[in-house]
Amino acid sequence: MKSAATPLLLVPFREVRHEQPDDCLHYEPVAVRGQEMDWTIPAHRHEDLHQIQFLERGSISGTVDGKPVQAKAPAILLIAPGSVHGFSHTHDTAGHQLTIPSATLQQLLAGTRLADAGLGQSFVLTELGAQARKECTLLFEMLAREFRGHGTGRVPALLATATLLAVLLLRLHGEHIQKAQVPGARDALVQRYMALVEQHFREHRGLPFYADALGVTPDHLSRSCRNLTRQSALQLLHERLMLEARRLLAYTPMSVLEVAAAIGYQDPAYFSKFFTRATGHSPSQYRTLAAQGVKAPR
Repeated sequence: MKSAATPLLLVPFREVRHEQPDDCLHYEPVAVRGQEMDWTIPAHRHEDLHQIQFLERGSISGTVDGKPVQAKAPAILLIAPGSVHGFSHTHDTAGHQLTIPSATLQQLLAGTRLADAGLGQSFVLTELGAQARKECTLLFEMLAREFRGHGTGRVPALLATATLLAVLLLRLHGEHIQKAQVPGARDALVQRYMALVEQHFREHRGLPFYADALGVTPDHLSRSCRNLTRQSALQLLHERLMLEARRLLAYTPMSVLEVAAAIGYQDPAYFSKFFTRATGHSPSQYRTLAAQGVKAPR
């Protein structure tokens, strides 16, 4: 079997119980899926599902959206909907995994800025303090107990525990970002812009829409993005569109016409022209190259 660190396994990998999670969510120990798959999970993606994994022992290596990922326990991973991910685990890996419909998670966090700021993209946290590890362990043990049991109020208890887990994870992620970046209004503006892009990129709204929503001019927004990322606001928006297009072409059986429609292109010919200019290959050529392992999807 090819290593999960090289995302060449393009046959959709479906975790059956995750397609329609039991009750309101699905819980299982990490070892369940690891032992079933000989500790190597092929590259795959989940639609409309968030996944949170907490490693208590062992380590993993692999990719998330084509970017290499390595994590040694203790570590937490958030896999966002649509992210192509595949991992190899060491055989001593132990931990917990929560899979929850994204709509449910968004509803649980409704009215807070946490959902908009942190749920759109996958991430891995490896520097966990003693208190964070203790809280993760406690919450996942509560989740496991409720999921396996049949007590009164089981579903509300599961949802409440999942909410606490999500809040803890997003708080830790926010703290990580603050430590990694120099605090400043420009950084916060770009983060807010990327959160809006995640919500609206399929709608093909222009920069004035985003600038108005953020209370700045389009020129100021673009300068801030370029200063921080070396890409303009428009380039970042286009990059997000093309990431989704590459994901759909490489990891789903959708036709080029369906891919174009899924990311908001009413004119398939224009989509093909835009994709070719961005990647150097037509959508059909890219799909063929990806299936052959010549062009690894990013």
